[in-house]
Amino acid sequence: MNILKIDGISKSFADHKALDNVSLEVPEGSIYGLLGPNGAGKTTLIRVINRITIPDSGKVYLSGKEITTEDIMHIGYMPEERGLYVKMRVGEQVVFFARLHGLNKTEATKRAKEWFARFGIEDWWNKKIEDLSKGMAQKIQFICTVIHEPKVLIFDEPFSGFDPINAEILKQEILRLRNNGSTIILSTHNMSSVEELCDYITLINKSQNILSGSVKEIRIKAGGNTFTVTYGGSKEEFESAIEGKAEMIGEPENILGGYTSCKIHIAQDEAIRSVIASINEKCNLRSFQEIIPSMNDIFIRAVNGTL
Repeated sequence: MNILKIDGISKSFADHKALDNVSLEVPEGSIYGLLGPNGAGKTTLIRVINRITIPDSGKVYLSGKEITTEDIMHIGYMPEERGLYVKMRVGEQVVFFARLHGLNKTEATKRAKEWFARFGIEDWWNKKIEDLSKGMAQKIQFICTVIHEPKVLIFDEPFSGFDPINAEILKQEILRLRNNGSTIILSTHNMSSVEELCDYITLINKSQNILSGSVKEIRIKAGGNTFTVTYGGSKEEFESAIEGKAEMIGEPENILGGYTSCKIHIAQDEAIRSVIASINEKCNLRSFQEIIPSMNDIFIRAVNGTL
């Protein structure tokens, strides 16, 4: 089931088209990556979902119904430009944001203290935001975003300002929230985080959706039937085995144990088994492994139009 549906959203500012007929569907209980270069339209789309910006055309649906202002209570949004009050005390601020999302003071305070304990920051309660580092303030922003336990959580560049240890803590919290039933939209330039966290992605470039789907399927499809083969035997025997069935990419490489490693491309899916059998017959086949490209490679190829 899709919890969020974006249907034909377009938005222009003066003579700049920020979004051009963008559509996508976010499955419930998933982590959905929203990717794209700077200026592609990601933040505008997030602002449309949150009804901060009204689109020129198109609609947003939440749980099958056109989204309303009241529905924003069920969305948690952490913008890239942080929105904390620097003179307020930390605990007071978290409780304030929780109450804005409908919690009473008792419940808001209880949940805030639970989150402070989870992050090990109980002694921050009476500090002011202006006294915190960027990473410390980021943790408070995160708590303010999730404390009311919304259906949908939207994080815009959540890992900026974090060192690797705290970034990992945040990743684990995002996974925990997903496993507890939240649907998460993650806008990020960090492709390693996409591979670690995201179930699905949409790539927006030049205001348009140019790629959508599950991360696993996109990576496999982008691989294009390219494989690494390790074998024992002569180069001539190997070339004879793949002749007419596969194409060698680059030069073979000698590796430990007297084996040779090389890359090959097989044009047709149905020829893969035949190629394996032929290599095994004429050489000592040690391994045969598909090359799955990284999300970083896919991102660059898609944006450059070579995917």
